[in-house]
Amino acid sequence: MTADDLLGRHRRVLPDWLALFYEDPLEITHGEGRHVWDSEGNKYLDFFGGILTTMTAHALPEITKAVSEQAGRILHSSTLYLNRPMVELAERIAQLSGISDARVFFTTSGTEANDTALLLATTYRQSNTILAMRNSYHGRSFSAVGITGNRGWSPTSLSPLQTLYVHGGVRTRGPYAELDDRDFTAACVADLKDLLGHTRPPAALIAEPIQGVGGFTSGPDGLYAAFREVLAERGILWIADEVQTGWGRTGEHFWGWQAHGQNGPPDIVTFAKGIGNGASIGGVIARAEIMNCLDANSISTFGGTQITMAAGLANLTYLLEHDLQGNARRVGGLLIERLRAVGAQVPYVREVRGRGLMIGIELAEPGTGRAAPEAASAVLEAAREGGLLIGKGGGHDTSALRVAPPLTLSVAEAEEGAAILERALRSLQ
Repeated sequence: MTADDLLGRHRRVLPDWLALFYEDPLEITHGEGRHVWDSEGNKYLDFFGGILTTMTAHALPEITKAVSEQAGRILHSSTLYLNRPMVELAERIAQLSGISDARVFFTTSGTEANDTALLLATTYRQSNTILAMRNSYHGRSFSAVGITGNRGWSPTSLSPLQTLYVHGGVRTRGPYAELDDRDFTAACVADLKDLLGHTRPPAALIAEPIQGVGGFTSGPDGLYAAFREVLAERGILWIADEVQTGWGRTGEHFWGWQAHGQNGPPDIVTFAKGIGNGASIGGVIARAEIMNCLDANSISTFGGTQITMAAGLANLTYLLEHDLQGNARRVGGLLIERLRAVGAQVPYVREVRGRGLMIGIELAEPGTGRAAPEAASAVLEAAREGGLLIGKGGGHDTSALRVAPPLTLSVAEAEEGAAILERALRSLQ
């Protein structure tokens, strides 16, 4: 069966709104290290990792061994029974979280993690008003869509929540773009204070330290620390959505919120994607008084199931023992400088941004600064032709390429990928 045959079957039974990359979508059949192969035998260097999910490597032997051994014992029992791997992983995550008296609840995805965080915050605060960032993305559930500030990923305005959007998630566009970092932060804080004067007390602010689907955009370091000072005075919680930024990907920090930690850690942290290296793990970390505020029973059928916890434990152990955060900082620093040098020579490149192995390349029409989605799609296709898989994203006026390889990326692989991407970008000229 060819890829075309599979595409026809896909379209007959799956929703029209289920997005696929590429004019001729590819089927990835297997991977090893930082490479994957498609059903036609083509080999690709993977700079997107299943949307920042294959965090360490494809077919990592340590994870394969842990999953295989756990599968030979038991796959699943639910949270109605004591679960040793779940307790062990929760202990490690709580210790790494930076949150005092932390409790951890496991889910199966980042969407479900954010949904749980919203449940906790609104219950704890007895308010259904949420502050969210413009250009944000938090998942595809009904409540997560309701707080997503990115029209391309928000199919309905109906929501169980009242959402108010705050400035600051995008540094180089919008009404404060021309200000320096200090004045930008001050303007965003003033806007937040003004907004709070026009509404009933919100439950929480939810924010990605670096916006993922939005094109790897972020405000200046310390922005959310400044917000937290305003929020804490009013008892409003801070939820850090670390689904894409957690586990050392940014290089400089283990958690993205640590770039904004001057006034303490968030009240709630959500995580997913990279911790499972492909296994379906999400979760919420919160201090005990918040996590325990629910007054009804709850369980998770698949959150914390033994097979995924085994994967998570092996993956986290490998990440820490091999200092993958340090590798992200070193190799990511080299890669971003290489791409900035290329971008300076390509008129379509408006900005190369990011940190660690989380890099965005914003494209714009030369001379106008307007978003160039067609150019982004063309580079995506050209990179694939050259043997490189990358992602794309952006908000209503941006087009960005997303570069997020596994954190074991070598210097040689970074240079190889940069060379392919350079050719793809230069093909726009």
